[in-house]
This record gives sequence, C-alpha cells and structure tokens, in this order.
Amino acid sequence: MFGKRIGTLLGAAVIAMTTIACSSTDPGLTTAVKSKLAADDTVKSYRIDVDTKEGVVTLNGAVDTAAARTRAVELARGTEGVRDVVDRLTVTPGTTPTTGVDDKVSGEGREAARDADANTGDTTDRAGDAVGDAALTTKVKTKFLADNDISGLKIDVDSNNGVVTLTGNVPTAAGKALALKVAKSTDGVKSVVDRLKVVK
Repeated sequence: MFGKRIGTLLGAAVIAMTTIACSSTDPGLTTAVKSKLAADDTVKSYRIDVDTKEGVVTLNGAVDTAAARTRAVELARGTEGVRDVVDRLTVTPGTTPTTGVDDKVSGEGREAARDADANTGDTTDRAGDAVGDAALTTKVKTKFLADNDISGLKIDVDSNNGVVTLTGNVPTAAGKALALKVAKSTDGVKSVVDRLKVVK
C-alpha cells in the first residue's frame, strides 16, 4: 500500500515537472503569452505576433492606443518563465482591431459571396430564359395547330432568347408565308429565322 502511494506521488510530481518544463520552453512561453493576450479585453482584438527565443519574448504588430501597447507588454512580462520582453509594437491611431489574415479571409469571403450571388443570378436568368423559350415554342406550335392551313405541315419550332427558328418543308409558298406570319405575330417573339423550304 505504502509503495503504491509513493508511486502515485512520484507520478504526479513527474507530470507537474513536465508541465512546468513544457511551459518554460520557447514554444510553451509563446503559447502562454498568446493565451494571456487573447483573454485580455484591452488587446485581444489586435493582431500581435509573439516570438520567443531563449525565454525572451518579442512582440510585433500594431495597436491604436498607447494603453493597449503597455498592456500587451505587461501581460507578456507577467507570464511565468519569461525572462525579458522586446517591445516592437507600434501605436497607429485608427488601427482596425482585427488580424490582417482575418481581414483577407473576410474580404475573400465577401467577394466569394458576391460572386456566388452573381452566379446565382446568372443561373436564374438562364433558367428563366430556358423556360421562356420553351413557353414561346409551345405558343407558336399551338397557333400552328389551331390554323387549318398549316396544322398539317411538319414544321419544327425552336426558340432561343425570343428568336424563333422555323425549319421544315412546306408544299406551297403561301403556306410558308402564313407560317412565318403566325410565328411573328406570337406574343413574345422578337424575330423569326426562316429555314422553311418549299417542296412541291
């Protein structure tokens, strides 16, 4: 029982020493300082780069007030294991309290959103055109079927952006003229492309 307790205590001591050692390494100190900066209301919104070498922490970046600069340095110096702090922060009034990376990502996100909206609009327009053309084709064909003089003729009707193309063979010039007239008079038709051939 006594041996187990000793083993447990030794294990806990090793873990504690390992934790302290890790936090004392340069990467550990960098993480510790960054955590403090991120948790502080005065400086958490600014992009402050933290580099550590042999326990000496260097702060780089821009803040918009002297108070924010002073606070960042205080937090770094107050971090356990930090031997010294090199202050390379600049005070630039009007500095946006955010990171350059975040600004870039946000900008790209906004551009992507605009592009997506534009593409959606284009797709919607194309879909609308397709539906409009199909409806136009149906209108023209319906008119042809309702006209006794051309209902029996085999005329293909295609529409593209309001332009109707008639293709096929008709027995008389009069039938051709009538088909063109009916197509042109259909509501929504911008123009008619005549590919009809008179074949007797």
